[in-house]
Amino acid sequence: MNKKREIILLTVLIFLFIFLNYNFIDNKIKESVKNSDVKIVERVIDGDTIVLENNTHIRLLGINSPEKNEDYDIEATDSLIELLSNKNVTLEYGEERTDLYGRTLAYVIVDGKNINVEQVKRGFANTYIYNNDEYSSALNDAWNECLAVGKNLCEKSNDKCAECIELKDLNLKEQEVTFYNNCSFDCDLTKWDIKDEGRKNFFFGNFILGSYKEVNVIVGNESDNENNLFWKGYDYVWTAAGDTLFLRDENGKLVLWKGINR
Repeated sequence: MNKKREIILLTVLIFLFIFLNYNFIDNKIKESVKNSDVKIVERVIDGDTIVLENNTHIRLLGINSPEKNEDYDIEATDSLIELLSNKNVTLEYGEERTDLYGRTLAYVIVDGKNINVEQVKRGFANTYIYNNDEYSSALNDAWNECLAVGKNLCEKSNDKCAECIELKDLNLKEQEVTFYNNCSFDCDLTKWDIKDEGRKNFFFGNFILGSYKEVNVIVGNESDNENNLFWKGYDYVWTAAGDTLFLRDENGKLVLWKGINR
C-alpha cells in the first residue's frame, strides 16, 4: 500500500513540475524557433543590406554602412559580397524585426562568424544599435578594434585642425552640439561633416572657426548666424536611448566621435 502511495505521490509531483515549468519551456522553444532562420543569400545590395532567395530584404542589424557615393560605399559592398554571396546564412533576430522601410532586421551568421560585427571590424560600418542585446558588446569591441588599427572609416584625420577641434557639449534636450577650437590659429571646417549613427548628415558650408572660438550646431530650420549653425530638415537627430556623434574632415577622415548613453 505504501508503495502505491509513493507512486501516486511521485506522479503528482512530476505532473506539478511539468505544469509549473510548461510556460518557461514553451517560451524557450518558441524563442529558439522565432529568433533564428537559415537562408541562402541571393545578392548583396550594399554594405549592410542583402536579398535572400525568397526576395526578402535583410538589413544587417546593429550597423550602418556608407550610402551610395559616400566614401567606402563600394568597398563596403564588395566586402559583404565576399563574405556572403551564395552562402547559407543563419539569421538571428533582435527585439525589432523590421525597420522603417519594411526590411527585416537581423544578425547574419556564417560558420559561427557574425558578419555584422565583421563589417565593423573591417572599417566598413559603424555601430547602429537599436536595442542592447547579446551582440552589442561584440559590436562595440569591433568598433574599438577598428579605431585601434585606424582602417577605412576609422582612419584618423591628419588635418592640422583635427587636434584642435573638441566637442565641448552635446545637449540632447536642445538638440545642440558645441565645438571649440583650442588652437592658436583659425580652422577651416568647410565641407567637414557631422553624422549620427544612421543616415543624418550635417555638412559645414564655407565656415572658419576662429582661434579659441566655439560654434553651436542646432537641429532646426532657423537662419544661421555668427555663433549658431542650423541643421535643417529634422525635428531631432540625437536619440537619448543611445546614439553616436561622428565628426569627419573634408576627406571623410575621422576627427572625433562620441557615444551617447552607451
